[in-house]
Amino acid sequence: MMQLIHLFQANGWQITFASPAKLGEHKVNLAQLSIKEQEIELNNSSFDAFLQTLQPGLVIFDRFMMEEQFGWRVEQFAPDALRALNTEDLHSLRACRQQLVKDYLNNKPQKINLEEIHLTDQAWLFNEMAKTDMAKREIASIFRCDLTLMISQFEMQLLDKYFQVPSQQLFYLPFMYKAIDTEQLPTFEQRKHFVTIGNFRHEPNWDAVLWLKESIWPLIKKQLPDAELHIYGAYPPPKATALHNPKQGFLVKGWAEDAFEVIQNARVLLAPLRFGAGIKGKIAEAMLNGTPSVTTLIGEESMLNDKITGWPGATANNPDEFANAAIELYQNYQAWLKSQAIGFNNVNQQYVLNEKEPISDFSLINTLNTLLESLDNHRNQNFISSMLNHHHHKSTKYMAQWIEAKNKPTEKL
Repeated sequence: MMQLIHLFQANGWQITFASPAKLGEHKVNLAQLSIKEQEIELNNSSFDAFLQTLQPGLVIFDRFMMEEQFGWRVEQFAPDALRALNTEDLHSLRACRQQLVKDYLNNKPQKINLEEIHLTDQAWLFNEMAKTDMAKREIASIFRCDLTLMISQFEMQLLDKYFQVPSQQLFYLPFMYKAIDTEQLPTFEQRKHFVTIGNFRHEPNWDAVLWLKESIWPLIKKQLPDAELHIYGAYPPPKATALHNPKQGFLVKGWAEDAFEVIQNARVLLAPLRFGAGIKGKIAEAMLNGTPSVTTLIGEESMLNDKITGWPGATANNPDEFANAAIELYQNYQAWLKSQAIGFNNVNQQYVLNEKEPISDFSLINTLNTLLESLDNHRNQNFISSMLNHHHHKSTKYMAQWIEAKNKPTEKL
């Protein structure tokens, strides 16, 4: 989201950030970036007045739940605004994979091997996802929007081939980092310990920490008794801080003031993700900061350019192989250096902005400008979008109005 904001600002667009969420303790100071902020409420017509005054040219919904709540209001009170959905990842895919892992663990709790689960079989995933309410909601939201920003090529293929979302309604947009000076990064000898990082409120991250604690880290610690695992992430709950154990070298650090700093000072990043979706910021940032990683088939999904051979570290899908790969990478300088070079090559090809390219020529800006100039024609070609908007927005509108009326204090007679 911040990368999108910086991109739009560089293109000279004015940005208003509106959210019904409570303010978090780690919130970015948007005022310092000259971005207007607006508190909005669910099921409240005050949003309608806000829209009528603002009259935006482009509205981006951050994940499908926001489109469900506010899409009909944007359609009614800012009909000429281009409506885009920023998925971040497919929530219904992540939830489906989580259930597959849960079902597997119920049968084989001690010997999980991710290769035995249908986590990357698109036909299987489609059949499982199609049964769920979340997939019906999320895919309908994608259809209703004029454009959906997709971060993962795997998910683009899933939507195109199995959910039959028109290609003109999807736009592939991975991370957009600024290049960093690799010459200033710590060397192999200057780095020590392992690191893992990720918001604790994100279930795949919490599950990864548990898998590390219960199955993977004891195997690593046995072979590397002086090594430590530093675990960073916002909003660690008591159940996470309770895992902190200096004797085991299992250190729950919590919030990282500078994610790049903690990643580049570690020798190896561990990302044992058993389920998830999208692409992984922690792994892209590990590549950017020259830190080889060990991850799973979930962590590696859609992360590499097609021209890249090898992984910038190692991938493994069961505890023994994962631990062995981490130990080898931690100790083997040549393997570590080769992995670092692969990471630099990949991140520069895929995730680093070309600062020499004018922002006005950036593909997303071009696409948005084209759609803004021919929005009626674009919508006329997407009948399913129009149909879903008609039926969903009518029902959501009346439900929202009923809730708003219900929430109003009763006048005394």
